[in-house]
Amino acid sequence: MIHKIELKSENLHGSFSNEYKPILTVHSGDSVRMQTPDIEWGYSASKGIEREFFKSAVNEETPLHPMVGPIEVKGATPGMVLEVKVNDVVPGWYGTNWAGGKKSWQNDAVGLTGSERIRLDWELNRDSMTARVEMGSRPVNVALNPFIGLMGVAPAEPGVHITSPPRYCGGNIDCKELKRGSTLYLPISVDGALFSIGDGHAAQGDGEVSGTAIECPMDLVDITLTLRDDLSLKMPRANTPEGWLTFGFNEDLNLAGGQALDEMVDLLRELHGVERTEALAIASVTVDLRVTQVVNGVKGVHAVLPHGAVR
Repeated sequence: MIHKIELKSENLHGSFSNEYKPILTVHSGDSVRMQTPDIEWGYSASKGIEREFFKSAVNEETPLHPMVGPIEVKGATPGMVLEVKVNDVVPGWYGTNWAGGKKSWQNDAVGLTGSERIRLDWELNRDSMTARVEMGSRPVNVALNPFIGLMGVAPAEPGVHITSPPRYCGGNIDCKELKRGSTLYLPISVDGALFSIGDGHAAQGDGEVSGTAIECPMDLVDITLTLRDDLSLKMPRANTPEGWLTFGFNEDLNLAGGQALDEMVDLLRELHGVERTEALAIASVTVDLRVTQVVNGVKGVHAVLPHGAVR
């Protein structure tokens, strides 16, 4: 079955909690189509149409990223895995990113803490798959690579949890490989899974070094949600057009990289039936460790095993 979720405040929230009521209940294997707002909780369908702004449907002290959901998956129980297949992501016509100004380690590193904070308003062209912005006396164009920054299920821990840091149950992963044709696997911690999605990005480099990608609304997000009781995961995992991905999240980049590597060693053992030492040797000659993002408090690293790298 294909479900459609309307873009309205009643279907949005800006934090995680296992106490939030689902806006929709689906069965395993169902698909869901929706639009998502921009990072400022707004949406404009086309150039010349004023943005409409939305609010969170739940009582939150500080709602951050706007997310659609939660979506309940009937039959989901702790210990299962939720398979999220990204069938399509279609960005809207505009996007925004910011740089400089506020204190952060990366602004400190390049001498921009305390500078004027700039805002770039990009115009997105889906035909040419480019984004364009006027910068100084000349236009700048970059290639589009639309993806969803935030996909997660509710954590087991009680209370309300901000969206910024990625967790074992997913969330604000901000990995540019999670685009059309990718499948994300999330360990389920609560009955019904309570899946939420949002934070559309039109383009982003690994690291997301200014603190923002080209943050954009999505005119279409099409996903399929499937329960997997044949998998057992402690952390998110993904199968993307580029390869298999494992993730690590920690304030310490070394520990984040170590977690991603440990998960990749487990994956190589599963895929090829080798011992841990052999898996590490294989990883050393095939796997790339990439810095997913450094801006969400908890840093992210993803390990990439390209398809066909091990035969």
